[in-house]
Amino acid sequence: MKPIRYGGIHHLAMVTRDMDTTIRFWRDLLGMRLVVAMGRPGYRHYFFAISETDTIAFFEWPDAAPVEEKDHGVPVRGPVAFDHVSLAVERSDDLWELKKRLESAGFWASEVIDHGFIWSLYSFDPNRIAIEFSHPRPDVDVRRRPRLVDPHPSAVTLQGPDPVSGAWPSPSTPLDEDERRVYPGEGEKLRSPESIWKP
Repeated sequence: MKPIRYGGIHHLAMVTRDMDTTIRFWRDLLGMRLVVAMGRPGYRHYFFAISETDTIAFFEWPDAAPVEEKDHGVPVRGPVAFDHVSLAVERSDDLWELKKRLESAGFWASEVIDHGFIWSLYSFDPNRIAIEFSHPRPDVDVRRRPRLVDPHPSAVTLQGPDPVSGAWPSPSTPLDEDERRVYPGEGEKLRSPESIWKP
């Protein structure tokens, strides 16, 4: 199969019932720029820039209820699809700056924890979304030198860190040009040069 080149996480799509409180936290407290704000009556979809390539987005659904607060990484029973989001910071000092900001604003923040390949700080946003802020340890680069330290790995895990050819069927035929259509979506108006915010 032809390799796919990924460029990071374009966005994580979360839910809030109160976009203004969410903006105050992600933009004003954490310092992430609000780069897309689109909506219509009963619907908003806003994006905050985490980095040059990654964003976190929120749908505002007024009838949604915040999730139950759950500690990061603690197993649960029953239906579940998400545990927490980890955001990388460029400097280790950023972890302590975030701890200070969060606690000054009345949010709980953990101690900085050493996980062997990253140092992490944990907290929750106003929607009770579990957040981790992580800084890579300078002496351990798992992307260049992957590590297996699980004492009981599965047979699939033992096949190694790289994609295994033949694990899935290859597409039998490529898509024809007439099958490569892009359909209009909610954000069509974003291509317009018009914006309520002026540069």
